[in-house]
Amino acid sequence: MNKKDIKILLVDDEPDILEIVGYNLSNEGYQIITAENGSDGLKKAKKELPQLIILDVMMPEMDGIEACEQIRKVPDLKDTIVTFLTARGEDYSQLAGFDAGADDYITKPIKPKVLVSKVKALLRRFKEDTVSSTVKIGNLVIDREEYKISLKGEEIILPRKEFELLSLLTSKPGKVFKRDEILDKVWGNEVIVGGRTIDVHIRKLREKIGDESFKTVKGVGYKFVD
Repeated sequence: MNKKDIKILLVDDEPDILEIVGYNLSNEGYQIITAENGSDGLKKAKKELPQLIILDVMMPEMDGIEACEQIRKVPDLKDTIVTFLTARGEDYSQLAGFDAGADDYITKPIKPKVLVSKVKALLRRFKEDTVSSTVKIGNLVIDREEYKISLKGEEIILPRKEFELLSLLTSKPGKVFKRDEILDKVWGNEVIVGGRTIDVHIRKLREKIGDESFKTVKGVGYKFVD
């Protein structure tokens, strides 16, 4: 996919942020769409079907957390990457963002060149042509083509990064995946995320798939137990 075909939706109530971020990403050749609140952002996301959405957290009408939750309910946006760009760096805000289905969390202020680099890294995670592959492990069925899983016949909806983490761990049940390897393969080696990012996603997977399926190897990483 060429840059000119990639749509990026920026949702922020600060005009200066929309202008600066939009200008720098436009210069890279991307199509930029803007919205000034979560409600408008959701409408434009449904209409434009962007590959990447960059959301502020604190906004009028509908905040970024709620907007992200609503975006994740739209089937046509299931492959869209969502990242927060916000000045709020508290743990609870980051956890709320990931719980809502975000793929990443970028804290303001950030230099334009660094932001562009992170956007490029995020977009590399967007798979235009996902290889068809269905994996069955016990009562768990993973459809990597449609980003769907079912457990004991019941479909479970996972945010993109949770799905990719589960897909990685289940690719080799019993293998211990080191934390650095997980960050590289799931988030990309140019995307800087907090040290608790993996732990948060593992916790969510344990809640949905079962605590016994995931084993922590202290100081090393995680593995999926069949």
